[in-house]
Amino acid sequence: MSRLFLGTVLSAALIAGFATAADTATSGLKQGDPIGAFYVTKVAGAEDDGVKTGQELCYRCKYGQRPMVMVFTRKGGEKVNQLVAELDKAVAANSDAQLRGFVTVMGEDQAELKASAKQLIEKSGAKMIPVAVSDSPNGPANYSLDPEAEVTVIVANESQVVASHKFAADKIDVAAVIKVVSAAIN
Repeated sequence: MSRLFLGTVLSAALIAGFATAADTATSGLKQGDPIGAFYVTKVAGAEDDGVKTGQELCYRCKYGQRPMVMVFTRKGGEKVNQLVAELDKAVAANSDAQLRGFVTVMGEDQAELKASAKQLIEKSGAKMIPVAVSDSPNGPANYSLDPEAEVTVIVANESQVVASHKFAADKIDVAAVIKVVSAAIN
């Protein structure tokens, strides 16, 4: 059995473990779906990414077909901070693979969202992960994010969804996310 085949089987198993039956039964992007453009406003983080705080842009577009992790959150907390800190480490460790990541904070009150975004960077200590806010309370319409999900994580590579998962903010399985990210870039 070749290493490539074994690696592919292992990656598929990790991804299958990441996306549960409950996830695929509801709205949202699924494995293999294309990831579309959407605009956000950068609030904090990744000071050397060439994007100024307050600038509106499409991070998905900026990152192109590179492997990326998109985190959409409505709620902060220790697990969200831990996820962002671990993604920051993964981005730093996988610079050769050009791994990228960003967080989009969603909700109704823009002032509150911006404060939450700044707090997320401070508490996570992330240096390479930008945090932005969405003008739409439910994030990009073309992503059909579950309005009940507190945190949605989408891992993509070559402009397609590798895995998508929803979490309660205090129930994020950070290790599972990092495993899927590793599988997506290998």
